[in-house]
Amino acid sequence: MSNSIFIARLIGPVVLAVGIAVFANPRGFRDMSEEFFASRALMFLSGLLIMPAGLAIVLSHNVWTADWRALITLFGWLNVIGGALRLFAPSYLIQTAHAMLRRPQFPMIAAAIWVALGLVFCLFGYLR
Repeated sequence: MSNSIFIARLIGPVVLAVGIAVFANPRGFRDMSEEFFASRALMFLSGLLIMPAGLAIVLSHNVWTADWRALITLFGWLNVIGGALRLFAPSYLIQTAHAMLRRPQFPMIAAAIWVALGLVFCLFGYLR
């Protein structure tokens, strides 16, 4: 099994489950997000978890091709950047998150993106 397929199989179901969970309970997602962004400790802890996960993807799969595998690399880099922002610039991230959460359509847009990404990873990871 190639590295790309393994990573797609690993993250696809998780990303898909997150998107479906947000679709199922958008108000709960909004409330949980508000609680999360109110805690600097949770922000820091999530950065400590997300950044190494992204680095693991990037170090094992830094593939920039004109196909679906580039999405895995992009996902890894976005996790590295997101984790670093949580560690080094939590105030900026909190401000941005609150601006997005004020928009009533935000949970549905976020859920649609997560579901689409999860489906792509599952499609190429399991059905290829």
